[in-house]
Amino acid sequence: MKSDLISIVVPCYNEEASISLFIEETNKVIEKITKKYGAEFEYIFVDDGSKDNTANVMREQANKDSAVKYVVLSKNFGKESAIYAGFTAAKGGFVAVMDVDLQDPPYMLEEMYEAIKNEGYNCCAARRTTRAGEPKIRSFFARLFYRLINKISKTEIVDGARDFRMMDRNMVDAILDVCEYNRFSKGIFSWVGFNTKWLDYENVERQCGESKWSFWKLFIYSLDGIMAFSTVPLSIASFAGIFFCALSFFMIIFFCAKTLIFGEPVAGYPSLVCIIFLVSGVQLFCLGIIGQYLSKTYLETKKRPIFIVKETNIS
Repeated sequence: MKSDLISIVVPCYNEEASISLFIEETNKVIEKITKKYGAEFEYIFVDDGSKDNTANVMREQANKDSAVKYVVLSKNFGKESAIYAGFTAAKGGFVAVMDVDLQDPPYMLEEMYEAIKNEGYNCCAARRTTRAGEPKIRSFFARLFYRLINKISKTEIVDGARDFRMMDRNMVDAILDVCEYNRFSKGIFSWVGFNTKWLDYENVERQCGESKWSFWKLFIYSLDGIMAFSTVPLSIASFAGIFFCALSFFMIIFFCAKTLIFGEPVAGYPSLVCIIFLVSGVQLFCLGIIGQYLSKTYLETKKRPIFIVKETNIS
């Protein structure tokens, strides 16, 4: 580990068109920091099982610049695993995480470094104040997710928070100690604690390539985050069971009393079918919640590696 080295971890999946431009733009900021503080830099590109020419582009850049390091994973493990792989490979006393599509503005690196170096922070992170350029439906559900998870979880996740941040070695080591198989980095960054400074910025659209995050993938990702940092859904299932048991008990008493006192028969085949469908639906919903938690537990108990390295130029 080198205390004056800044490692920039860049997870990539099918990003052959973005890597060269990313290095070109980021190097402009790196030159300023190097001249001002004398710090050294290294790039840690992590190819998360790309199906295009991403790995070859990484190799080409590494041959041009010794500061460019790369890790090629054996398959697509997901962005969370790729970030973790980058952290394990990073040797710097300062470690930054950035997206290669330049939606994370490189100019913010200088202010992040100064916050940790001179202001006593362990982490300096970026958060978007706007979502210009995003589909409105995605923005709506994103804000809904942040409001929901902050109400049901003890771990605060800042609205608009990005993975884009710089951390000191103490915080990175703490994150590496959290070796969960089912990872939700935004939650882990918050859960480990440490002093964090937030930098606001307006949303920047992707410079090239296409986003790999569909609405469905983001929805699944949000569910992973909720289940990773809250057990409230399990409580909801329990309370739903108690509520319907109590409701059925009072309905039995009501219909028995109605029949005995007023002599009215209990009618309503359609109403009976509706009740059966309602209760069955709630039961399946609750079983689904329990099943999701059980599946996560099952995967954790297998102790599978978070990632597998196929190739790297890091010695």
